[in-house]
Amino acid sequence: MPGLKNATALVGIGQTPFAKHLPDDERTLACRAVLAALDDAGIAPGEVDALASYTMEETDEVELAKAVGFGDLTYFAKVGYGGGGSCATVALLATAIVSGQATVGVAWRSRKRGSGPRPWTSTTAQPATPAQWTRPFGLLRPVDEIGLLARRYLHEYGATRDHLFNVALACRNRANQNPAAIMYDRPLTREMYMTSRWISEPLCLYDNCLETDGALACVVVSRERARDCRRPPVYVHSAAQGLPAQHHGMVNYWNDDPLTGPAWTAARHLWKHADFTPQDVDVVQIYDAFTPLVLLSLEGYGFCGRGEGGAFTEGGALETGGRLPINTGGGGLSEAYVHGFNLITEGVKQLRGTSTAQVPGAATCLVTAGEGVPTSALLLTT
Repeated sequence: MPGLKNATALVGIGQTPFAKHLPDDERTLACRAVLAALDDAGIAPGEVDALASYTMEETDEVELAKAVGFGDLTYFAKVGYGGGGSCATVALLATAIVSGQATVGVAWRSRKRGSGPRPWTSTTAQPATPAQWTRPFGLLRPVDEIGLLARRYLHEYGATRDHLFNVALACRNRANQNPAAIMYDRPLTREMYMTSRWISEPLCLYDNCLETDGALACVVVSRERARDCRRPPVYVHSAAQGLPAQHHGMVNYWNDDPLTGPAWTAARHLWKHADFTPQDVDVVQIYDAFTPLVLLSLEGYGFCGRGEGGAFTEGGALETGGRLPINTGGGGLSEAYVHGFNLITEGVKQLRGTSTAQVPGAATCLVTAGEGVPTSALLLTT
């Protein structure tokens, strides 16, 4: 976006513990994450005048503002499509600040997915329109829909389960370095992966993200204001959303090529407004609700060609020290699954130099939201 490049910065991040079950409700978790992010930035709650979150967020602006002690809010917005909205929350705040509608913005996500209900389990509510084309035919859960795409990808391009394992292993190895990760003390081996139970063929247990309780938040301010904050600023270099023509959530039924999803649309806009290319990115945080999404995103964001995502993962390419380290906190597969917001905070940690799996000299980071649904992405720089 003209005028957005490096004009705003992420100056504070916060999170609660992650677990399968936390005793606090979602509003309490949200308040704790937001207060932690503001403290990290050295900004008082009364200075916040903008909020952004997901349409799926159960904690609304009024509740959060009263509980945390915000001042007058002059901007508040929400983004749809679950995990596809994560990066867009930061982009909304950045545009509000650049346009003069706000000065201090907070984005957050609080969720009790580990101990709460599954959205697709209700048999009384009428499915949304896209689901009416999938659920009656047995695609009941997101994993079933992504399993369909994964089967086609493996068939068309000769990718194998070993390539999916490479993704799961890279995320697990980074989680094993991160004390805050749910899988911190639980290594993964190829034998464990290959012999684990199916969830929806060809996807096994370890191809699926965690079910997590927890909350995260970040603080966005102008470049000028960032100079006075407690932590080194991480600049929003470029931001984009993507909803391709004739898109159909998860399965892309109506597209000429179902394997070129929203990432391709978001990427074209993202790189158009960037001063560097995919080859200049030091570290990436790729939305990983399911391992095949990483292969599709590697291609969509230009790190390799069509059908080359599987081969790209070979030889430790996704590990620390590889050609493109991914999800250095463990990602949704092994740190926590909070609709991808932990990928944003991990991107900030990398560029601050404080990650538990630090990439030496990291100065550029791509963060992506959910592939398979209308999505968003950020390019962050120091």
